[in-house]
Amino acid sequence: MADITAGMVKELREKTDAPMMECKKALTEAAGDMSKAEEILRVKLGNKATKAASRVAAEGVVATHVSADGKLGAILEINCETDFVAKNADFLAFSSAAAALVASKNPADVAALSVLDLNGASVEEARKTLVGKIGENVSLRRFVRVPAQGKLATYIHGGAKIGVMVDVVGGDEALGKDLAMHIAAAKPVSLSKEQVPAALIQKERDIATAKAAESGKPAEIVAKMVEGTVQKYLKEVTLMGQIFVKNDKLTIEQLLKANSASVPSFTLYIVGDGMEKKKDDFAAEVMAAVSAANK
Repeated sequence: MADITAGMVKELREKTDAPMMECKKALTEAAGDMSKAEEILRVKLGNKATKAASRVAAEGVVATHVSADGKLGAILEINCETDFVAKNADFLAFSSAAAALVASKNPADVAALSVLDLNGASVEEARKTLVGKIGENVSLRRFVRVPAQGKLATYIHGGAKIGVMVDVVGGDEALGKDLAMHIAAAKPVSLSKEQVPAALIQKERDIATAKAAESGKPAEIVAKMVEGTVQKYLKEVTLMGQIFVKNDKLTIEQLLKANSASVPSFTLYIVGDGMEKKKDDFAAEVMAAVSAANK
């Protein structure tokens, strides 16, 4: 009888995402033959695409597509499980093709995008094929289609982990690029203070109130301190109020005015923003499985 080691079980689990005890059983049945054990699990538990669908996909890329005249574009976030796959040529090609479909077909949401035709198959069928090929879950998370009032400028940073699409009316190509790069670096939450979510403002106000109250100053002074802090916050998180990253003597609002330009809208995507990344604890799982086996 072959000696089934913890390392063999771990390797098979990583290949198939099957439960650890199922991996051990399969290896035992296959007399330690890794390939045969994998085949056994495929029969029992299905293929990689089926198993991968339950895994958290918090890595990935931001893809953009802009028409030749710069008047229509799309920005899309597509996720996978590891940074390694985020650099895979097939994954990147799928991402680019999906972004182009968003621009040309104007789907209402991810579900509508998934049923569109992509090289003779639906986007969803192409996604499943890709999952089966690379062995990781792949998901189309979100997208925005932008019909520009002016001309679109884009910027992709950090291995496509940060993506920006900004609509610029007036100015020139260099200004558009500068604005897109600024947004990627400064990460504004909105265009102007009127668009900042009320919940974010209230949170900042509550924090400022608690800090100001500790000063022991009169209520009217505390109120002014709180308002000053909130206004400072609004300048820092709105594109119009931010200091231009390439010139600390100018706000973005002043930069646009100097170039007779305006920005109707922008989109900033950061891969995995707000998503919980899965952290495997193999040692803990081993102990839990051993404990369950001994009961």
